[in-house]
This record gives sequence, structure tokens and C-alpha cells, in this order.
Amino acid sequence: MKICNIAVIGAGPAGCMAAIRAAESGKNVVLIERNDSIGKKLMITGKGRCNLTNTASIDTFIKKFGKTGKFFRSAFFTFFNDDLIEFFRAKGLELKAERQGRVFPVTDKSRSVVEVLEKYLAENTVDVLYNTRITGIERKGKYFTLICDNTLNIEAKKVIITTGGASYRATGSTGDGFTVAEEMGHAVIPLKPALVPLKTKEGWVKDLQGLGLENVRLTFRCGDKKITSDVGEAMFTHFGISGPLILDLSGDIVSFLETHKEIHLTIDLKPGLRKEQLESKFVNKFIVKGSIQIKNLMQDILPKRMIPVFLALLKIKSEKLTNQITKEERRSIIDTLKAFPLTVTGSLPIEEAMVTGGGVSVKGIDPRTMESRIIPGLYFAGEVIEGAAPSGGYNLQQAFSTGYLAGQKAAENLN
Repeated sequence: MKICNIAVIGAGPAGCMAAIRAAESGKNVVLIERNDSIGKKLMITGKGRCNLTNTASIDTFIKKFGKTGKFFRSAFFTFFNDDLIEFFRAKGLELKAERQGRVFPVTDKSRSVVEVLEKYLAENTVDVLYNTRITGIERKGKYFTLICDNTLNIEAKKVIITTGGASYRATGSTGDGFTVAEEMGHAVIPLKPALVPLKTKEGWVKDLQGLGLENVRLTFRCGDKKITSDVGEAMFTHFGISGPLILDLSGDIVSFLETHKEIHLTIDLKPGLRKEQLESKFVNKFIVKGSIQIKNLMQDILPKRMIPVFLALLKIKSEKLTNQITKEERRSIIDTLKAFPLTVTGSLPIEEAMVTGGGVSVKGIDPRTMESRIIPGLYFAGEVIEGAAPSGGYNLQQAFSTGYLAGQKAAENLN
């Protein structure tokens, strides 16, 4: 039996921050990790560059988390983006802000972030137990007994659950925290993939696999509901479509798919131009380049790989001369440039999502402390909590903020 003041389950960003903050108060802290190292999922975020946070305001962060956003207000006010930047800077790691306020380490390596967390854990003498999986928690008087999958059991006065979600299971996020939370009386909002690529009905997407689209706008239609994206990037895959615009809206689309088999998606390939402006440009092109084939004319307008698919959808022969294109065909080209059609039929499974939607219901957690309203002395932090935001550093900041608050309050409330 290992005895400690505070046990933190899961050594991701929330768990590391919770353990560090609690240990800074001089408490005896044990950090339990089922992998052989900390920050496994952190290592692959931001394509291995680790988008730690965002320079946006607290109000923007709250909006990004939708209906659960207000729950995180206290955590953000306690420890926010400037605090996080200083936290890493104090150990020699400078951060930089890129487009859309996304913040990365100047090294462009997630490993640099993990190394700083390892330094803080060591300096504060946090006892890190690797290759240890918690299978259950029992409350006995003022203490919790954590049951491990090996011969070791752990006794603690306070427990912080930071086990992450159920996405990227190869990193150890298998949803253990949700099972334990339910066993202790907490409601768990049904899990679903968030920040996840979408599947489409159209088979021709295989021909465009890997093709990226820049400066486009997406519109999803589901019954009388419509969601329109900002202007940004998307990318075709062998099964459908992905990219930043898709990932950021995928949580809502997955929810729509619960009640609809198909969702109509159109891509505005020229959001900076009205149809009238496109009509004028095409008329001029047709006058100047009337003797060339339409497939060659379209190279000034679309990525080369996309042209055969685009024209096939309109039933226009690629070899047709531009001066042979009818007025109706010209209008159909313009209409399709402004609303290139796809049919969304599903998403990749939660195991392949970047973030987990759903989780431990915020109704059972005190937002001022991250402590359970059901089991005193039990705390939650990070992705295990209900709510997910778009990409851009928002979810990682939530993990660091809630972890900091949970660690601080658990230490303060020790008898």
C-alpha cells in the first residue's frame, strides 16, 4: 500500500499540471500513469508541434466551448494563457504566436513541452508511477483506496481524475475515467468524436486524396439547420474530407448525424467573388481563350487534380473547346464553384478523433474548485470533463487550467 495526500490519475497535461500545483504547496503527491512516460497524447498534438494555447480572450475561450463554456470561467480566471506562457518560459522554453492566435513552442517540438513538465514534476518531488492502471476507487472514511491492475494499491486523502477522453486510444486514452466516474455516481454525457474527419458518400474522393483546398468556405445543411464556416482550409481523404474547417465543425455534424443519415455539404471554392464577378471573369476568359479546351482554361481556377472530377460532375467533356461551352454550362460551372456538393454520411470513430465530445457531466462538478458535488475529495480536470472546443489550443488550455485549479484546491482543502 502506497499512502499519499493527493493521487492524480493520468499524466497528460491536466494531470501533470494538477500534480505540479498540488506539490508546490508541499503536499505528498502521487501521479499515476498507465504508459511508460508522461504526455503520450501531448507528443502528437499540433502535428507534433504542440499547439499549447491561444492568445484569444477568456470570453472567446468560453464561446468556443459552447454550452459548457461558462463552467470553465473560474479555471480560466485562475490560470490562463499568459500564466501558461510564463510557466514554460520560467523553465527556458519560449513560446510563439502564429496565425489565428495559435501558440507553439519556438522549438516546434512537443518533446520540449513534455521535458518542461518532467522538470517541474522532478523539482517538486512528485512520485510518478508508470505502467500502472487504476481499475477502481473505493471511499473508506476520509481516505480513498485506488485499486491498481498490479499488486500495488494506493491510499489518498484526495483524488484527481485526469484520465483524458476516449480518442487516440494508442496513447492510453481508453475511457477508464468515465467508467470510474459512473461507478462513483457521476453522470457521463454520451461520448462522441470531436475534431474528427468526415466520411462522404461520393466515391470519387479517392481520386482527390491528399488534395488541400485553401481559402474556401463550407456550408452544412441538415433539415432547416445550416452551419457555415469561416474561410479556411479543407482536405480530401480516401474516405471523405478533413482539414481545419471540417475538424472544427465536426462535433456539430456528428450530433446531426445522430438523427439524419446524410448531411448536405457545399464548398464555396471562390468565397471572395460573387457569382456576378465570376460570370464577368468567365466571359472575358472565353473571349480571350475561346480556342483552348475547357480543362486547360480551368487550370487558372481550380487545382489541376480537381478539374476532371469537377467537369465530370457537370457532365462536361474535358476536351470541349471553351467557345463551345453553352451559356447553361457556363452558369453550372459558376454555380458549382460557389457550391461544390458533397454528402456527409458519417465520421471516423472516436478512437481516431482528436478530442472526445461528451464526458463527465459538469452538473456534478463545482466549477470553482473542480471538486465533485457527489463525492467530497474527488476532483476532475481535463478532457474527461464534458465539453470540447475547436482546434487552436483551446482544449489544451482547458486541460492546463482545470488541472491547475483542481491541484490548487485539493491541496488547500487537505485537513
